[in-house]
Amino acid sequence: MLTVDVASLDYEGRGVARVEGKAVFVEGALPGETVAIETLKRKPTWELARAVRIELAAADRVAPRCPHFGVCGGCTLQHATPSLQVAAKQRVLEDSLTRIGRVTPAILLPPVHGASWGYRARARLSVRHVPKKGGVLVGFHERKSSYVADMRECHVLPPRVSALLPRLRELVGALSIRDRLPQIEVAVGVRADAPTVDLVVLVLRVLDPPTDVDAAALRAFAAAHDVSLWLQPGGPGSAAPLVAGGPELAYRLGEFDVTMPFSPTEFTQVNPSINEVLVRRAISLLAPAPGERVADYFCGIGNFTLPIARGGADVVGIEGSEALVGRARSNAARNGLASRTRFEVANLFAATTESIAPLLPLDKVLIDPPREGAVELARALPPAIDEEAPRRIVYVSCNPATLARDAAVLVHDRGYTLAAAGAINMFPHTAHAESIALFLRDPPRAG
Repeated sequence: MLTVDVASLDYEGRGVARVEGKAVFVEGALPGETVAIETLKRKPTWELARAVRIELAAADRVAPRCPHFGVCGGCTLQHATPSLQVAAKQRVLEDSLTRIGRVTPAILLPPVHGASWGYRARARLSVRHVPKKGGVLVGFHERKSSYVADMRECHVLPPRVSALLPRLRELVGALSIRDRLPQIEVAVGVRADAPTVDLVVLVLRVLDPPTDVDAAALRAFAAAHDVSLWLQPGGPGSAAPLVAGGPELAYRLGEFDVTMPFSPTEFTQVNPSINEVLVRRAISLLAPAPGERVADYFCGIGNFTLPIARGGADVVGIEGSEALVGRARSNAARNGLASRTRFEVANLFAATTESIAPLLPLDKVLIDPPREGAVELARALPPAIDEEAPRRIVYVSCNPATLARDAAVLVHDRGYTLAAAGAINMFPHTAHAESIALFLRDPPRAG
């Protein structure tokens, strides 16, 4: 059995060691540790291994809080302190920008981080009826497996939702359609009509309709546990409440006096408290002013659009989903911002110079793409020397690699300066790294 010294963490949260010049990625190991390893996969230039014994533990090693850690695939870094997790994500961002983008930010922003537990207001829980394991399982998949973890609790979910896991197992196990219910989507927010009152929505993906007896059991469960149950027989647009007329789900951005209703199957950020800080930082970096023309690309339901408009700027939100654009328009009207916002449906993955020309000139731009990034949009934007080009671009990313790729286009091709960048710890205890970057048309002035 080989013993190695671990130097760092990689982008998947694995320890990185070197043996005779070869990179060895060690699951379960932390920087500064000496560990005995078992090799899982061997290639000419790298190896994948797992730690089987910690010979010398790092000061940042802690006991995992969840009893399912190591089996459940929902978390990969519970054995590391929050400070190490945040530092590792910042290093992943810096390394991606340097190695992939060949760019270096003039300023490294302090990482955004917050509560490490109970933060996850959105989740998709898998459901399986497994008689050999005692009945129905409800939870995340096991690590590197399609099996559902045998979970009784989950500490990254809100405590109220974690406490429901055993009850949900009992509920589904008693239904006639228990073999036809593969997923439960969790969405936690507030009531749109009473933003100080919490609301939990559970969307049951049903492949067959529930019987009358099933429906009665579901209504009784919802009443007993004060949750709203929805049924989704097809795609996300088919989801509807089991009992019509219930409260509408929303989240609140108090600093900007914005309430954002949303459907539980529509995209919103998983971590609402970090989202508030993220929006604050994005608006601070963008610095929109009254009368300025701003574009919010990949605007979703208006998470950034409405706060930008609240400061007096005129904002156009562009999104590929017609349903999300409809929701964004509704949210703008609800918050009294319809006169300063406009929303359009467009496929931004097919953006061209010609397709975005009608929006120009723009003073500032916010880009918040999915994991695929926004390289087509970056190439379509006018070069920084063009008078119609935005003076500031704020890029919010959920994938450091595609951010770095797109940063290379904005800097080396479009002529912008990467003025600042920093990590966002949206998903504590996972290796998932979000980030934010600021690009300027003019070089930043010293001081």
